[in-house]
Amino acid sequence: MWFLPFVLPICFYVAFKDLSEMRIPNQAVLLLAAVFVVIGLFVLPFYGYGMGLIRLGVVLVLGIMLNAAGAIGAGDAKFAAAAAPFIAPADLRLLLVIFAANLLAAFATHRMAKYTPLRQIAPGWKSWDMGWKFPMGLSLGGTLGIYLLMGSIYGS
Repeated sequence: MWFLPFVLPICFYVAFKDLSEMRIPNQAVLLLAAVFVVIGLFVLPFYGYGMGLIRLGVVLVLGIMLNAAGAIGAGDAKFAAAAAPFIAPADLRLLLVIFAANLLAAFATHRMAKYTPLRQIAPGWKSWDMGWKFPMGLSLGGTLGIYLLMGSIYGS
């Protein structure tokens, strides 16, 4: 719950920037990591804090490898790494369910809006004209936001 007011605006910003520019800014990723480093220092036990930093490193290395293989974008890999410390390892299955549902909903909504008059609300968005490429920041930011909201509502 302590992280939510700081992380949620970053998630919205990441989703917006990925939709409009098809990129996740490094500043947003660094700010997300900084939120964990600063707030986590005060609200988490030492073990949980340290494990969060380890998860950040592990996910970053995996993300770099996936990016090198062409499976995901660099911004997506960096955002996933910065988001990793906020996720409790025991909640990984729940997170994957949230991500899968969020990804399907975001993809369907984006594709439907692309071919309707809703597109005129944001005519300059790069994501409209990228063919099969999809702005994953919309799903990644949404997933982290939903996960933290659920954690603040339902507890541990």
